[in-house]
Amino acid sequence: MKAAIFDGVGIPLRVTDIQAPKPAADEVLLHVAACGICGSDLHITEDPVTFGVGQGVVLGHEFAGEVVSVGAGVSDLKVGDSVAVAPMRGCGHCENCLKGEPAWCSEMRLIGGGYAEFTAVAARQCRRLPDDLPTEEGALAEPLSVALHAVNRGSVKAGDKVLILGAGPIGLLVAFWARRMGAGAVIVADLTRHQEERAAAIGATGFAISGPGLDADFQRQIGGKPDVVFECVGKKGLIDFACRLVRVHGTVVAVGLCVGGDVWDPFAAIHKEIQVLFAVFFNMAEFATALDALGPGRFRPQALITERIGFASVPPTFEALRRRTTQCKVLINTAAG
Repeated sequence: MKAAIFDGVGIPLRVTDIQAPKPAADEVLLHVAACGICGSDLHITEDPVTFGVGQGVVLGHEFAGEVVSVGAGVSDLKVGDSVAVAPMRGCGHCENCLKGEPAWCSEMRLIGGGYAEFTAVAARQCRRLPDDLPTEEGALAEPLSVALHAVNRGSVKAGDKVLILGAGPIGLLVAFWARRMGAGAVIVADLTRHQEERAAAIGATGFAISGPGLDADFQRQIGGKPDVVFECVGKKGLIDFACRLVRVHGTVVAVGLCVGGDVWDPFAAIHKEIQVLFAVFFNMAEFATALDALGPGRFRPQALITERIGFASVPPTFEALRRRTTQCKVLINTAAG
């Protein structure tokens, strides 16, 4: 089968033929329909030791596909089923796994494998797609679930003023859920305006340029400080920046993946008595909710898809995404070759 392989830091991904996996007793073999390129994948290739990734690994954790083979112990899925995959693989029998929270299993592994034509995953990681949803769009379920978990962590409620730092896929999907939860104002801030129209299409009520003038700009647009600020970039200093922006007794939710340490002065958080929370992964109930949200509606997560590429385009596209292109969500479409 074709796959895009990670060889090492500073080396572009390599597309080659490798042996297709065989499913274990509790697994299914999927023909991958599509896999999203995630910012976390970029982080992994820049700091593989931190993420426990070695040479020859197939990345890709945002994927959906069709079941083409089932293991001997699988009874709840069958050949031909279209499924989305939650990439957190737990032991399957501990308390957290049994209540649908494999991300917090002591044996949890974040699995990849989506940058390939076929991959084997535990059946318990899969959820069937709605009949009217194209299989490739199921690849959006994973980032959509991450964003939902972040909004749930922030306890966004009707009428809240929400500020989102970062107009990448996760930031925009946080905007989608905040608006869906009834937030009265949802402002997305970024360094440039190239995602402004897409932010509006996903449900944001406004857009701002991030920087020293953001506080004044937000208050000018909304008439007050934000109740909840989501940090969706993962750059040093942004949690501190968010703490300075949020209102007294407000909430900051750190979602961005900041690798290598951070710089933070807690005084802004202490004297305003704010909550600083962290959000990562999601639970299986949120995954099911995300799948439902991919259906018809005024605002659709599918608005994030900017390009569908075949394997030949994976290496150059992956490298281009490191340089902050105008792309949003790129899907690797295995049918494109």
